[in-house]
Amino acid sequence: MGDNLVECLEAEGTFESRLYISRLSCFIVYCCCRIAIECTLFKQWLKNIQTETGLLSNGAMSVRQVIIQGVDMFGNRVGFLKFKADVIDKETGSKVPGIVFARGPAVAVLILLESDGETYAVLTEQVRVPVGKLILELPAGMLDDDKGDVVGTAVREVEEETGLHLNLDDLVDLTAFLDPSTGCRVFPSPGGCDEEIGLFLYRGSVDKEIIKQLQGKQTGLRDHGEMIRVHVVPYKNLWRMTADAKVLMAIALYEMAMRDGLLPPLKN
Repeated sequence: MGDNLVECLEAEGTFESRLYISRLSCFIVYCCCRIAIECTLFKQWLKNIQTETGLLSNGAMSVRQVIIQGVDMFGNRVGFLKFKADVIDKETGSKVPGIVFARGPAVAVLILLESDGETYAVLTEQVRVPVGKLILELPAGMLDDDKGDVVGTAVREVEEETGLHLNLDDLVDLTAFLDPSTGCRVFPSPGGCDEEIGLFLYRGSVDKEIIKQLQGKQTGLRDHGEMIRVHVVPYKNLWRMTADAKVLMAIALYEMAMRDGLLPPLKN
């Protein structure tokens, strides 16, 4: 309705209409900025820069201003937020690159299924418009907020994207093995995005028939635009099958955790 009203007033071209449009635009901008600075994504960024390892921790840097550039709503909450922060190095007076695409925390699960002496990994094939490709990747999903149920979200995403029902107690948090100074999460693209991912492992044994049923299975929430196809690949070939960073990070954590004897015994 607001867009139609603006188009109508612009067509009239009167001084009063232009003044009204200006005020309306200012009001819309104010509302967007208000929503942005009060959302969980922005509050978490503010919290991060003030932690012991945050960029403001030792007083060497300061934030001069923040410019909100874009807000994408997921229903009644902010899903994505883009802003520019003018961060200044006090010693040199130089500005540090500070364009931020905020999308918040996420989880992904490395599912390994043993069948007839072979270990298989379960991947999903999804349309990824930003890279213009179909990508093979781990089942994954975003948390609704910083207090989201990480393990519950991991199980739910696996069920939605693969149809597999996992027991919460069987999941192993691979990122929990990282040094506490890291926050026990991985950052796939910290130069431009705040996304932090918790990587989990699930191991199980299944009949060969289950592997066949999973291969090529179509899943996803179609009403949310998810068009997902399940792929099952031998684990020994997994590292060469995809460029998905989540897959490659999960392999590294899994292999190092096995090497150091950190994984719990595999349940029957």
